Amino acid sequence: MNKNILCRLMIGVLFMTGARIFAAGQGESGKTEMERTDRPYAGVTLNALMEGHPTTDALRQMLPQFERETGIRVNMEVIPYSDMTAKSYLVLSQESDEYDVYFNDWANAVGMVDAGHLAALDDAIADERLNRFVAIDDFVPTYANQPFYNGSRYGLPMYGESTFLMYRKDLFAEYGVEVPETFSELLAAARTIHEATDGDVYGITLRGQQGIHAVYAWAAFLWGAGGSWFDQSGRLSLDSAEAIAGTQFYVDILNRYGPPGFANFGWTENRVAFTQGRAAMTIDATVNGAFNEDARESAIAGLVGYAPVPVADEAQLIGGQHSLAVHHLYVSRYSEAKEAAFLFISWATSKEVQARGFTIEPHSGVTSVSALDSDAFQDRYGAFVPGMLAALEQANQNYLPQVPESNEIINLTGIALSRVLSNQSSAREALTEVTREINRNVLQDR
Repeated sequence: MNKNILCRLMIGVLFMTGARIFAAGQGESGKTEMERTDRPYAGVTLNALMEGHPTTDALRQMLPQFERETGIRVNMEVIPYSDMTAKSYLVLSQESDEYDVYFNDWANAVGMVDAGHLAALDDAIADERLNRFVAIDDFVPTYANQPFYNGSRYGLPMYGESTFLMYRKDLFAEYGVEVPETFSELLAAARTIHEATDGDVYGITLRGQQGIHAVYAWAAFLWGAGGSWFDQSGRLSLDSAEAIAGTQFYVDILNRYGPPGFANFGWTENRVAFTQGRAAMTIDATVNGAFNEDARESAIAGLVGYAPVPVADEAQLIGGQHSLAVHHLYVSRYSEAKEAAFLFISWATSKEVQARGFTIEPHSGVTSVSALDSDAFQDRYGAFVPGMLAALEQANQNYLPQVPESNEIINLTGIALSRVLSNQSSAREALTEVTREINRNVLQDR
């Protein structure tokens, strides 16, 4: 206990000296590089650990522009999102300067901030030498307001999303299916189309891959059944009747009407199953709309409808079955080139880059208001923009846990869900056990 208190006191000192931390290792002696040249960091090479995502693919193609403007080179190492948090923690826990920039969602990054691994950005944003690309007021407010800890900002939003129900309009019309608003209607719609096509078209496809992928899809049913992650005292409450009921529905609909191998479906596998016409419905990220409507990626372009995520029939809802997932760029506290790193992340999230990026790769999760409002965005993604904006208006900040222990909570919950999906355990047994384990071993100080 004394050791934990000492660590937290040390972290507190780091937060209070954020300005000095950000400047460390860059321009400490004599004149700053800014005073020596118009491109103060020309020749600096940054290493960025990036998610495999369309935003990263588009950014890679635009990097020559950044290098021309700043003289800074950026090496991007791209890994799957499911591997991002584990690798980030591994490197950062060693206080290594291997990477200057990290790309991750806030639910996983908040623990890195709490541990003192990431640099606060407030001083850099206010610094006229560094803020040439920054336009905080142009970010979608719900995205911009997320990455704060103890009053300081730690990330700039690279892409954001919510969730909605995607369904085949042609199949619904052919078989007389109404757009479902409740769990029972969702089950009936899946059954109708699955049986009418003799199983050639699966009723629904959802993510089931152990870890963040299954947890992200399942959380819609947790909240939709009236459950939540925590009780009022901050203790995990996944053993509630509502959480168990939502989990049982998630498992049942996949076992009855989902595709074979759904337990291995991550974001990519689930998206491809739907865009190739193998399933009548899916519930997933709003950014998937860009792939649905891209004829190069999708066999069902123009045939997809978009609607709110259904809820339980008679649940006393806490609300928030629509996610709010924002993935930010962060600067490592251990970087020897923090100011150059800030220039990169502010350029990558700037409204000009955001406006160009969605024209290069299928990507609708832009974080720039001006890009969202542009004619080009409306022309490209107008088929699902109303559904996306409606989902964002209802988006739940706490859809995934937003606490320093989030990464461990998500991992352990993912293991529990995997046991249920593989019929190794009942929903009640798995959720009761994981709730007890997390409260005892992860949240013991709460």
